[in-house]
Amino acid sequence: MLANLRRLVGYRALIQSLVIRDLKARYRGSVLGFLWSFINPLLLLLVYSFVFLVLPTTRGSTGEPAYPVFMFTGLLPWAWFSSSLLEASTVLVYGGNLIRKVLFPAEVLPLVTVIAGLVNFCLGLPILFGFIVYFGVPIVWSDLLWLPFVVIVQLTLTMGLALLVSVLTVHFRDLRDLLANVLTLWFFATPILYRLKQVEALKPAVRHLMLLNPFVHVAHAYQEVLYEKGPYVDWQYLLIVAVLSLALLVFAYFVFDRLRDTLAESM
Repeated sequence: MLANLRRLVGYRALIQSLVIRDLKARYRGSVLGFLWSFINPLLLLLVYSFVFLVLPTTRGSTGEPAYPVFMFTGLLPWAWFSSSLLEASTVLVYGGNLIRKVLFPAEVLPLVTVIAGLVNFCLGLPILFGFIVYFGVPIVWSDLLWLPFVVIVQLTLTMGLALLVSVLTVHFRDLRDLLANVLTLWFFATPILYRLKQVEALKPAVRHLMLLNPFVHVAHAYQEVLYEKGPYVDWQYLLIVAVLSLALLVFAYFVFDRLRDTLAESM
């Protein structure tokens, strides 16, 4: 395992070229091409803003003066998280021709999906900051120093889950369909459309169960850093998630390494 990890560091150029290829393939043949990386998050923000601020059944129910900004601070990282896991669930199956090559590192493929999602996330940040300025949300510059750390924590968490999902789906093909439904439940169990403090009103058993969700604390960290006026005070929970995410990544790579030799025959 350690030998494979050391070799993985040497595949930086391969990962970079595959990420670029993945990003180009997403918009190949489209008229606007790479501009969709900016248009997609903008359209997503406008659609949710219309639903929660314009439609009479939901208008005024949020209680947030700049609700689109609050929502998008959680929605943008969630889009990166969920799309990376869904793509990782089939990336080894679709990349079987590469995996059958003796020297090709199979773990590169799920990592590429996560890093490509990170690039799209970063391209969506200018849209988010534009709406922060438009809605007059005050920027706490000291809190922004936490943003790179929050991104690294999410990157570590997503990589660990992507490695697990990708290698398990090769052996259990139903996992992708199950994952799509789990992610739907996961989305609504995460304070993206509502505040974390609203979870406190739930029954203790439900509240404690929801707080075990690591993405609750990741999404809350984005909201605290990018939306809230005061200083970021819940950083200790993010540190716990960071440690657990690193442990998950190590465990996921261990599982992937143990199942590596069974991938080609299971395609």
